[in-house]
Amino acid sequence: METDFIYWRHPTLPGIKVEEVCGGEDKKGRLWEELALQVYCENGKDGYREIGHFQQGAPFVNGEESRISLSHTSGLLVVATLPATPEVELSDFSLRAAMGVDAERLDRVEQVRRVQSKFLSTAEKELVGEDGIKLIVAWTAKEAAYKAVLGDGLDLIEDIRIEQLPGISPAVPVYEKSEFPEITYGRAIVRRQAKDESGEREEVELSLYSYESEDCIVTLAFSPKCAKFGSKF
Repeated sequence: METDFIYWRHPTLPGIKVEEVCGGEDKKGRLWEELALQVYCENGKDGYREIGHFQQGAPFVNGEESRISLSHTSGLLVVATLPATPEVELSDFSLRAAMGVDAERLDRVEQVRRVQSKFLSTAEKELVGEDGIKLIVAWTAKEAAYKAVLGDGLDLIEDIRIEQLPGISPAVPVYEKSEFPEITYGRAIVRRQAKDESGEREEVELSLYSYESEDCIVTLAFSPKCAKFGSKF
């Protein structure tokens, strides 16, 4: 029996819109990804949405002035969106539009553990310990931070430092922030090339927010100064 794809959108505590596509268990690999993106594109408020990519690989929606970031893993596509920022050029890094998302399945702990030395420093390994969920959170946090700063060429260990891991937040739509007073945000520091030609690197602070959905951890990395939606949108 074929399973339909399921689309839903919801506000999150940081004020970032998240849209998810899941289901379609009878489809695999690249076909699943293409069909999930089709479902996302067909659920725009004003009609079909077409996704393009800037030269460095960051995605955008044609005709829109909003930063988007997307991630997919087996059975889940996630697209995160900030409000429109016509004052900045989306193809360039800006704190006003610094946001990235990443998702990974919780049943891939052992696969991620085997490669943790390629993305975690000694101090970060101590933060994670032997906790498999924290390991998946750390992996998605590094990937989301990389996307948030348009990080072409950044080293995951040398240039992206997790200082605090986020807690696991609710996956339900959040309409009233006061209902969730115990949420723990994480923090990461990214060293990226400065805008000038000095050759020096600047440090960018990012907040981290994670939640569980469809047996996956989804993590958002975003600048505290980025554009955000209100609690309802």
